[in-house]
Amino acid sequence: MFAVRSRPQECVDERLRAAFVGTESSTHPVIRVGLLGCGNISHLIAAQTGGFEIAALYDQAPERACELAERCGGRACDSFEAFAAADVDLVVEAASVGAVRTHGEAVLRAGKDLVVMSVGALADPAFLSRLRSAAVMSRRRVYIPSGAVMGLDNLKIGRIGGIDRLVLRTTKSPASLGLRVTERTLVFRGRADECVKAFPKNINVSAAIALAAGREVEVELWADPAVDRNIHEIRAEGPFGDAYIRIRNVPSPDNPATSYLAALSILVLLRDLGEPIVVGT
Repeated sequence: MFAVRSRPQECVDERLRAAFVGTESSTHPVIRVGLLGCGNISHLIAAQTGGFEIAALYDQAPERACELAERCGGRACDSFEAFAAADVDLVVEAASVGAVRTHGEAVLRAGKDLVVMSVGALADPAFLSRLRSAAVMSRRRVYIPSGAVMGLDNLKIGRIGGIDRLVLRTTKSPASLGLRVTERTLVFRGRADECVKAFPKNINVSAAIALAAGREVEVELWADPAVDRNIHEIRAEGPFGDAYIRIRNVPSPDNPATSYLAALSILVLLRDLGEPIVVGT
């Protein structure tokens, strides 16, 4: 997990810690979560609220927030301003790159930690700098889940030991990319920030890898009518040796466009926030 660390570990909000650690959870309130975006991922989160509760919800389509609020018992907010003012400890963005860029800084300034699912928004260096500054000034954190891939924690060694070459090859069905091709076709090759601009809904993984490793990623995006799952292949070479990771994602049960692994990674992040033993780099 890569987090924008804006305060020492010993100053972590005791409310978050009490929600997850030991017997204190019986005498302290659990972590209160706000959902920014009420699509498939938010439905999966709301169905697995062990150790946290959904307290507030906001979506540009009010009926979606109301429908999910009825299921989980949270309050559907009719405006972002009302959502930002809600009594929550942390906001999970599960909406879009545009939602992160529009509302991310405001969430932090409202005193909430932020979990960013649409990591492609952070491929813009200027926006990333502003978001980091807002986190530092507000003494809040920005959390980036592992999402649809594995191995982000190990790639962080690139910021210290160096990585000489880092390649991401993603293969998706033509339909998921809005294309019509009859054979395996290379549709993009270049830097992660350029790929996010061309395919903002489909390549959050490249931005997450670049942030974890602290360097540019060579991205290849392929459309293949023969595949029925999204495939991510990561190759890294450096002083540490070399690594190859291949992930074939199972689609989310209710939305083929969403990775089930990505939704599960957010749940693990939420449940591990106050854990006294941290596994992984």
